[in-house]
Amino acid sequence: MTVHPKPKLLVLVGPTAIGKTQLSIEIARSFHCEIISGDSMQVYRHMDIGTAKIKKEEMGGIAHHLIDIHDPEYPYSVAEFQEDCRRLIPEIHGRNRLPFIVGGTGLYVESVCYEYRFSEVGADDAFRQEQFAYAERAGNEALHAKLAAVDPESAVKLHPNDRRRIIRALEVYHVSGRPLSSLAAAQKRESPYDLCIVGLTMDRQMLYNRIEDRIDGMLRQGLIEEVASLMERGVRGDAISMQGLGYKEISSYLRGEATLEDAVTLLKRDTRHFAKRQLSWFRHMKDIRWMDVTNAAHFSETADELKKIAAGKFRIDLEYISE
Repeated sequence: MTVHPKPKLLVLVGPTAIGKTQLSIEIARSFHCEIISGDSMQVYRHMDIGTAKIKKEEMGGIAHHLIDIHDPEYPYSVAEFQEDCRRLIPEIHGRNRLPFIVGGTGLYVESVCYEYRFSEVGADDAFRQEQFAYAERAGNEALHAKLAAVDPESAVKLHPNDRRRIIRALEVYHVSGRPLSSLAAAQKRESPYDLCIVGLTMDRQMLYNRIEDRIDGMLRQGLIEEVASLMERGVRGDAISMQGLGYKEISSYLRGEATLEDAVTLLKRDTRHFAKRQLSWFRHMKDIRWMDVTNAAHFSETADELKKIAAGKFRIDLEYISE
């Protein structure tokens, strides 16, 4: 029987603001990659500043996928991301390019790397609507507390504002009687890909400083105006896109529910917490090679180290790829 080799898949993960985007361009150029965005918010058009979306001129001619594919009203899901990647990965290989997932949405990335089976747990529309109504009455924190009571591991990974995913986790528990986290753990079988996953980490305080600097930069670039334009467009506050970091806090300010100072303080705090949850998620993933970029004196040193990891995993000649 002929055994076909698994298709190669390169993956770069890490918390927000750690420097994945710039590094990914250098790696993609060296390994003839096409990049698949592993960020759940960058799929949305008209949401550029708050998602730290890469600009066209920054792409360096590298093909990027799953960016600007839906309007902000669309409820994009992890199951759709998985389906998109199942289509894209063989297409990219067919062009003699290496598929390269880059992003920080842990569930999205892991669902592709290990082929989660989302369809195996059914749905209960009435229960889901009950939870939406409860969140409207009691607030997102109360909804998050309900999840923490039955599935603390999933609750740690999900932001209280991520209402849709919290409700799905509650629905999974309601329908199956098992926490989503335990179902996910049970599905972590052999990957269908020849995987090379690299995770970036750095000193926590340095990362937090980078996060705060990034948010200050977003405000200077026009984050408030971007959120205002979405509200003027009629995008509802309970849309998945508007639950993203930056959009929820600034829309609260624009509705007069908070001062700008309070909204920015909350945004910085929530983004720090988000980065902490990202790291927690990725640390539970298997197969990751970690790179601490705290003391990377030069960008080129970090890029070279990552290239060596990928070249070693995929048995690629570094001299060949540098030509």
